[in-house]
Amino acid sequence: MTIEILVPDLPESVADATVATWHKKVGEVVKRDEILVEIETDKVVLEVPAQADGVLAEILQAEGATVVSKQVLGLLSIAQAGDLSTATLKETNEPTPADRKNAAIENSHNNAADQSPAIRRLLAEHDLDASQIQGSGVGGRLTREDIERELVKRDAQKVKEQVATEQNTISTVAYSARSEKRVPMTRLRKRIAERLLEAKNSTAMLTTFNEVDMQPIINLRKTYGEKFDKQHGVRLGFMSFYIKAVVEALKRYPEVNASIDGDDIVYHNYFDISIAVSTPRGLVTPVLRNCDKLSMVEIEKQIKTLAEKGRDGKLTVDDLTGGNFTITNGGVFGSLMSTPIINPPQSAILGMHAIKERPIALNGEVVIRPMMYLALSYDHRLIDGKESVGFLVTIKELLEDPTRLLLEI
Repeated sequence: MTIEILVPDLPESVADATVATWHKKVGEVVKRDEILVEIETDKVVLEVPAQADGVLAEILQAEGATVVSKQVLGLLSIAQAGDLSTATLKETNEPTPADRKNAAIENSHNNAADQSPAIRRLLAEHDLDASQIQGSGVGGRLTREDIERELVKRDAQKVKEQVATEQNTISTVAYSARSEKRVPMTRLRKRIAERLLEAKNSTAMLTTFNEVDMQPIINLRKTYGEKFDKQHGVRLGFMSFYIKAVVEALKRYPEVNASIDGDDIVYHNYFDISIAVSTPRGLVTPVLRNCDKLSMVEIEKQIKTLAEKGRDGKLTVDDLTGGNFTITNGGVFGSLMSTPIINPPQSAILGMHAIKERPIALNGEVVIRPMMYLALSYDHRLIDGKESVGFLVTIKELLEDPTRLLLEI
């Protein structure tokens, strides 16, 4: 008896998907709910588990194939499961060296099956053995940095071996270390490229700048940060202040919270804020919904949850759908100033940047203050200069006097 392995139901906005990684080979025994294959869409990675114990009988769609909802990916044989298990028991009275090695790998915290989909994909892409890499993540799990360090070590070892074998000159060795690798774009990277070009080509995008003195917020975090963490179990970050300020500014300037639909302007009376998050698969923008009704504690907790899901490749289509306005914080990577690109069909995006001490004129004196540049990119077809500048000034004023956020004035 065989069971068809089917592509899961894809969201209405997703036409097709790509077979990313098969975790089992034909003939291998699988357990119920064990992950067989990963399907990659332009938004998320979907895991396809085994519906029952059995043996992978056939792979009908190889890695890289384009598939649609309910398409047959392969066949799972139920009849062979008992026979193969019995045969395996008879043959393994005396464990072989290979058995011992496999057992050690299975018992290791760094077993590839224990890793996130993004990490498993990197391991497969670079042909790495998870059991041979020391993980620095929670519970010994591998991180992207662990894999990058291993790749650097492997490249260095290859160069060293080549030098010892060929006994070449330094210049020849240096040349031999020059290499190229060609890999296909992921569906997410393709989608990102398409949306960036769409934003550049279909909007009249303009960027306006301002700067904000972050000293008041820094003082608040120093005073109450530790107590906030102990009481609520989450760190008091900068992003909750940014979101509160943005929501208040959107209330005052509804054009920035609107979008263009054909010849109509759609004004949104709710505040769903997209947060740009860098993940191993690329930049994604999960959505915090109804931010006007969230406390700072709830905002920080939701941001933490979305960041963890993004890091582990667990974001769902619902997490990434919608959003009226986007905040991107390039400052976490050290960016001093940038011109962010609008996330269609939204009409504006706010870029936050690195906080740097700079001399400024304050009350007739030159003082050193922690300053941050703000950048608002907006669609000039809908938002005029007056509204864009007023929106950015409102955010500046609220961040420089954060008590106004609590009083909503």
